[in-house]
Amino acid sequence: MFKAPLAVIFREMSIIGVEGLSALPQHCLAICSVFFITSLVINLLRDVTPENVSKFIPSPMTMAIPFYIGAYFSIDMFIGTAIMFVWERANEEECRNFKDVVASVLICGDGIWSVPSAILSILRIDPPICMYFKPSVGS
Repeated sequence: MFKAPLAVIFREMSIIGVEGLSALPQHCLAICSVFFITSLVINLLRDVTPENVSKFIPSPMTMAIPFYIGAYFSIDMFIGTAIMFVWERANEEECRNFKDVVASVLICGDGIWSVPSAILSILRIDPPICMYFKPSVGS
């Protein structure tokens, strides 16, 4: 009845805490290790390359957020990035001064999809897949 998107993650973490690492799927630790090492290498590359090159290397934390929170969050991040790109071209000094505030509002407030989601809910329309994931039939 009530949305609890992180409930599944916390449930799985508690199962691992009780049952141990044997509760993980096959090859899970190997895949996690590969991604952990990859994120370390990417962060190291960002730190050692010149600024004109490192600005094109994505932050692994930013790439990981949609996997943890949900796919709909990447849409917010894309729209926020597009706004910042245009704003930086229009007024670089103002953008530099206020970009942290705007990013906080877009990310923490999650306001971009709140209004369309509420309207769809009022109209009793299932939202698009990018806004909400339903469990598969029979699960």
